[in-house]
Amino acid sequence: MDRSQKADTVAQLNAVFNEVGVVVVTRNLGLTVDQSTALRGKMRDAGASYKVAKNRLAKLALKDTDYTGIDEFLTGPTALAWSEDPVAAAKAAVEFAKSNEKLEIVGGSMGTQVLDEAGIKALASMPSLDELRGTLVGLVNAPATKIAQVVNAPANKLARVFGAYAAQDAA
Repeated sequence: MDRSQKADTVAQLNAVFNEVGVVVVTRNLGLTVDQSTALRGKMRDAGASYKVAKNRLAKLALKDTDYTGIDEFLTGPTALAWSEDPVAAAKAAVEFAKSNEKLEIVGGSMGTQVLDEAGIKALASMPSLDELRGTLVGLVNAPATKIAQVVNAPANKLARVFGAYAAQDAA
């Protein structure tokens, strides 16, 4: 990499760090190309991104962002996963690390809050933003459905009574 490519990489990473909701630092302990491709696919499916970046360039990109606390994790063969949804990147990384011992979760950050490995795993166990929205819609919708059933129940009973009298008179 020449100096201009490094500057571009730092600028791109800095822009990413200013936009995302969570950054997860992982350690690559010998992933094959196929395994790395599978990990990137899982990240993409979850709405997250995964990139191997030089530690020195990543540390430069962290300056003047909320994620400056994760520079202590950037030693050795590391890679960064990030997403706007605070749970997506952590969930995808932890799920992949469970099935592949060559990926180790080092730590990460959610805004200014630095998280260790246990914190990232706890974050991954939380429901995603879409799951929370679905739960809220269900909770809001349930009382409305019950109210409609209660309001309609007397009318339905009255209609059945009239129907029974009509059938009795016809007989």
